[in-house]
Amino acid sequence: MRRHPILFSFLFIFLILLFFAVLFGVVFTFSGGDRAGWLPFGDIAVVEIEGPIFDSTEIIRELHRYGENDSIKALVLRIDSPGGAVAPSQEIFEEVKKLRKNKKIVVSMGTVAASGAYYIAVAADKIFASPGTITGSIGVIMESMNFQELLKWARLENRVIKSGHFKDVGSPFREMLPEERAYLQAILDNMYAQFKQAVAENRGLSPEQIDLIAEGKIYTGEQAMNQKLIDGFGTLYDALSEAKKLAGLPEDAHVIWPREKRLPFESFLFDSTGKNSLEHFVKKYFHGQDMPVWLYSLSF
Repeated sequence: MRRHPILFSFLFIFLILLFFAVLFGVVFTFSGGDRAGWLPFGDIAVVEIEGPIFDSTEIIRELHRYGENDSIKALVLRIDSPGGAVAPSQEIFEEVKKLRKNKKIVVSMGTVAASGAYYIAVAADKIFASPGTITGSIGVIMESMNFQELLKWARLENRVIKSGHFKDVGSPFREMLPEERAYLQAILDNMYAQFKQAVAENRGLSPEQIDLIAEGKIYTGEQAMNQKLIDGFGTLYDALSEAKKLAGLPEDAHVIWPREKRLPFESFLFDSTGKNSLEHFVKKYFHGQDMPVWLYSLSF
């Protein structure tokens, strides 16, 4: 039977496309991927920081990858978090400061961006919030419980063997000694001073101003604006517009959105809005250059 040359050509092209799609999918799967997807092509990216902050690994990896991507000129951090542990918040804060050397960064606050979350926010070029956003809470807290009476009721005895006087400081099974309370207070005071210094340096506030607005106080977005803790009111899209403006990008600049994990084939071809990431890459990086004719005709 005679082969139809046109149909055979289409079949050949289809098989080539399928081969590359599978190849990209395999590379994506075994490279581990990331929240932004493998090979995220775009001009500006949105990074989400949500929930209590107890581990910084995933966020730092995501920020670092965007930092190494020269095509991305700006980032918007969408923060909706009550804060968390001191060290992870500081790690993310430092990573954002590094990124600011080469990229513009704008924070968009959600329902709450307080304590450690606000610590992160002050590293950005600008901070946007809603009038009703809860933010601030510049302070450090340490809590413990005393189970002495419960042990007595249960007729239990706590036995401790230690090599240093302060090794069991804060134990819930005995009263805290005055020198132990002073020791822990000194640690918290040092962390508190670090927090205040970070806010003062990045928000252009004097130590006297920080002392007045800190002390663990929370503020609405409207109150925070009056205290110079944020730069303006707006939605996530307002923050995106501001980031594009700061980076000198057009309003229609391509945005890389956070998304749920997809199949490798989907992650490579489409972004979270359904736009064709591969097509965007081709137009941006091959415009005016020689490339296979079939790439020009891709439209999904």
